[in-house]
Amino acid sequence: MIHQIVAFSLKNKLLVFLFFAAWISWGVYETTRLPIDAVPDITNNQVQVISVSPSLGAADIERLVTVPIETACKNIPGITELRSFSRFGLSIITLVFSDETNIYWARQQITERIADASARIPQGAANISLGPVTTGLGEVYQYVVRPAPGFEKAYSLQELRSIQDWVIRRQLLGTPGVADVSAFGGELRQYQVLITPERLKAFHLTHEDVIRALTSDNQNTGGAYIEKGPSAYFITSSGLFSSLEEIRRVPVKMSDKGMPVLLSQVAEVAYGPAIRYGSLSYGKTGEVSGAVVMMMKGENSSQVVKNVKKKIGEIRAHLPPGILIE
Repeated sequence: MIHQIVAFSLKNKLLVFLFFAAWISWGVYETTRLPIDAVPDITNNQVQVISVSPSLGAADIERLVTVPIETACKNIPGITELRSFSRFGLSIITLVFSDETNIYWARQQITERIADASARIPQGAANISLGPVTTGLGEVYQYVVRPAPGFEKAYSLQELRSIQDWVIRRQLLGTPGVADVSAFGGELRQYQVLITPERLKAFHLTHEDVIRALTSDNQNTGGAYIEKGPSAYFITSSGLFSSLEEIRRVPVKMSDKGMPVLLSQVAEVAYGPAIRYGSLSYGKTGEVSGAVVMMMKGENSSQVVKNVKKKIGEIRAHLPPGILIE
């Protein structure tokens, strides 16, 4: 058999050469497509349930939120470990599943159990959500958003954070392989209603009256429709706030003389930063805003970083003048 192969190769040198050239070319091409990962993700299958409740202490969070969710989720098939911690305003429950468990099936099961547990949690006590489909090794790309030299006074920390949250982050979330973009730094802009207690007392109002007026006034409502010949006219009412002035004109109550008491008479309405628990600085440029891109579990970090860099290049072309992403 070997003599026949050798004899055939000697008689057909060109054919054998072409065969080996094609074989080597195919091997080189496949080598370039190998999914080489600098930091392979060895994290186990886990899902985090995050509950935020700014008004509850650690003991109440544990009793009213953490325990009901743990009780509802502990009998999900495939769970190997369940751990949690409760602190002021925050509960994090980590459910670890076996390696054979499909992570998306596990998230679906947890979502169904949370819906059942919600009946035992006081209404409005906590905002419950699942953590992104990523792991502790999913932080693959970090960047900062800062003003270019000469534009330092053109953009405030609130504007930098707003550009990060509403322009950059939203476009990055559509990048293949990206699970989430965790923003930090800067100042988170809020619509703030700063109540003056003396004015509130003078009009015989309470904080609940102000909250009730804002809640009921900030909404759209829909009605039926009116048929007129071949046309139909739909009835809607647009009531969502679109400016600070509209918030200031919200009526809180009617006075004894039939005149409305407006929100601007008992409070100051303005933009303001949320309570800060930290800051982000970059070199000698001072405070900036920024984010960490989280990779989806099971993806190749090298390819995800390439996708993110390409997307960042596209985003740069649409940023306001004087804004840098680094």
